[in-house]
Amino acid sequence: MAAAALDRALALNPNAALAWTVRGNIHALRNQPEAAIEAIERARRLSPFDPYTFVFASNMALAHLVARRFEQAIEWADRALHDWPRQVGAMQVKVVANAHLGRLDAARAELNRLLGIDPKLTIAGGLREGAHCAPEFLELFVTGFRLAGLPEK
Repeated sequence: MAAAALDRALALNPNAALAWTVRGNIHALRNQPEAAIEAIERARRLSPFDPYTFVFASNMALAHLVARRFEQAIEWADRALHDWPRQVGAMQVKVVANAHLGRLDAARAELNRLLGIDPKLTIAGGLREGAHCAPEFLELFVTGFRLAGLPEK
């Protein structure tokens, strides 16, 4: 439903940068990283000085995570966190990417920061919230969070 609304919005205004980055986010959730990166890059080109560039960076981090380019995911997450240090989505990407790279100390440190903001975060809760996501996307996050030590319930 959201994708259809975005299609209508972009048909009316193909220069809507925020709509392109949201489209990129939807592609990432559907496990379509290259389409996600393309849409987010378009958003960045349309609005290079946007005050919400941290949203572009956070969504780009997510897209690279889904593509399993973990180093790039961390770089983009750090860009988002530079502008918005408590951006939960970017923190989640850093936890998962570091865990998949075997950097468990870094993953756990970022998880502790994340739990300071969202102390009720659990794997079960994340699965409920991610019911609309591609199974591959969920598995990537669940595995990374388990490696980092996020509680199941």
